[in-house]
Amino acid sequence: MTASALTRARLTYRYDRLRAIPQGVIETASTTFLLLIAVKAFDAGPTPKSLIAAAGNIGLLLSLWLVPWVERSGQPIMRVAAWMMAGGALAMLCAAALPTLAVLVIATVIAIGAANAIIPLLTATYQDNYAPRERGRYVARTFVIRVAAAAAFAELAGRLLTTDLARFRWLLAAFAIAFAAAAYCLSRIPSRALRHALAEPRSSASAHLGITSRGAFLGAFDSLKILRTDRTLRWTLASWMLMGFANLMMLPLRVEFLANPKYGLALAPQQIALYTVMIPSVARLALTPLWGRLFDRMNFFLLRIILNVGFALGIASFFTGVGAFGLAAGAAIFGASNAGGEIAWSLWVTKFAPNDRVAEYMSVHTFFTGVRGIVAPILAFQLTQTLDIGAIALMCAALILVASLILVPEMKGREG
Repeated sequence: MTASALTRARLTYRYDRLRAIPQGVIETASTTFLLLIAVKAFDAGPTPKSLIAAAGNIGLLLSLWLVPWVERSGQPIMRVAAWMMAGGALAMLCAAALPTLAVLVIATVIAIGAANAIIPLLTATYQDNYAPRERGRYVARTFVIRVAAAAAFAELAGRLLTTDLARFRWLLAAFAIAFAAAAYCLSRIPSRALRHALAEPRSSASAHLGITSRGAFLGAFDSLKILRTDRTLRWTLASWMLMGFANLMMLPLRVEFLANPKYGLALAPQQIALYTVMIPSVARLALTPLWGRLFDRMNFFLLRIILNVGFALGIASFFTGVGAFGLAAGAAIFGASNAGGEIAWSLWVTKFAPNDRVAEYMSVHTFFTGVRGIVAPILAFQLTQTLDIGAIALMCAALILVASLILVPEMKGREG
């Protein structure tokens, strides 16, 4: 690496590690506490709960439009990411100041959506600033910090809500501070403007306005054309659609399963945090460095199949196991699988995409994640009205195993 490349890597690693602390706090908001507040403090119905659960995936869906917009803007991509996280801070501050269910839902969609929409920008920055054989290791180290921060904050937040549920406004204020801190860290990470990988020739005026011949909205779908020509991307996304759909159906149901008296548990917030954040976080802390090294060296498709099997076992154990042991085992297996799954999800396109199209490839990946992520929680909560939650879990575990079979032909003969 050149001296300038080493400087970029050093600065990226420094500020990404710092960002991992507030990002861990934000993670607890999106996975547990915002939905928990909606259930416990506002007795939210299926629609508000579905919107909160789908908020991050709305952001992933919109990333297909964000990436070409950022490309046209000519702005450094981490500057745009910082602006969006600052908007998330403002949204959470409004939710703390105006504690109603409607404001909570809107603020959640804005803030968590923004945090997820910027993921392709982060992936492109990792591609630019980290060497290929070190990328997984560096990102895994920041994930460890983030998981530790999430576990510590979840314990404190769980205690706070267990002592007095009315204190949830302080929790929302803490989330606002976390978004602001993350925005600052992102603004310090060196980045470039996105290159126009597939841009059609256009006049300077139309480029300035962000207008193509098909319009900004329809023009974003041009990125999906790469599915026609890239067989690896096509089959990998097909497998990920099945696996992700099943996993995202069960993810919000973890909080619902533990909190709703309908299922016979009705655990306190601190206990819910134990099974949804603390135990998975311990497993993630222990195994994230290992998964980071394996990502850099192992056949990607074999790695993905191993992770899929773990997700299937974790879902089955959590929702159909016996008592506290089944919950703890399912939480631990989920955390172990999620440790590798997050690295694979965040970086896999860097193994296959051309260097100048990483953000574009990632935006296609996140778009389909957003599609399933919006539909899956809605379907999950509606299915709980007619089906036993254990039956839903087994159905989703089987779907994940089918997704793994799709990857077997890709695994054979291809170095990941």
